[in-house]
Amino acid sequence: MDLIDAIILGIVEGLTEFLPVSSTGHLTITEKLLGMSIDDPAVTAFTVVIQMGAILAVIVYFRRDIWNITRAWVSGIVKPEVRGTFDYRMGWYVIAGSVPIVVAGLLGESLITGALRNLWWVAGALIAWSVVMVLAERVGRQQRTEQDLTLRDSVFIGVVQVVSLVPGVSRSAATISAGLFAGLDRVTATRMSFFLSIPALMGAGIKELPDALGGDIGVGTTLVATVISFLVAYASVAWLLKFVAGHPITWFVGYRVAVGAVLLVLLGTGVVSAT
Repeated sequence: MDLIDAIILGIVEGLTEFLPVSSTGHLTITEKLLGMSIDDPAVTAFTVVIQMGAILAVIVYFRRDIWNITRAWVSGIVKPEVRGTFDYRMGWYVIAGSVPIVVAGLLGESLITGALRNLWWVAGALIAWSVVMVLAERVGRQQRTEQDLTLRDSVFIGVVQVVSLVPGVSRSAATISAGLFAGLDRVTATRMSFFLSIPALMGAGIKELPDALGGDIGVGTTLVATVISFLVAYASVAWLLKFVAGHPITWFVGYRVAVGAVLLVLLGTGVVSAT
């Protein structure tokens, strides 16, 4: 992987991490088109690590919210009067919602970094989850705001987030869809998706960091891609929050299905290999 490859992948990661189109799926496709072995452990680790740049963008963008939630949660441990605040509860919601994907990620690591790193999975998941997105928009009442969030909501969204371990599903598509199914409005579902992304992707990135830096890709190349992903993702976060306030997530369905269909054709005709 050279510097140009790193820049391209950083841009792809930053653009797609928080859009409901699957950043891992797009990175996997792009890596394959750039001539990389997508089931190589070093490439797999690199794919995970550069997501930390996008997560840093979320932390910076929501820094005030994160500070308030963290401060209230820490204070609430020793101060009972704080435990009735929304920020204190939100701290527990994020923790509880993150548990399912942490457990699934650890137990299914070999599957996630092995068999699922296959473009047939990416193509199928891009199309299949698009159906779920359409259903979520149709049946979701969208009558509940962030103040109406409950522990049950966070656990439900967290469980659905596990499905995003399949490349092509999209973590944001899974969590936003789950929020809509729970009756949350789009902005609340999207904000919850952002908050749950922090422990999930930051933890995965830290875990894969030694493999990414110790492989053939190198520290400099990984750092460049991570910085690029941060810069592009920061703009994506702001845009997506404004977009979902007035547009359904089904706006992305046509693109997902088109990419999945083209990929199926390329795989079926042998133009592109699955791994």
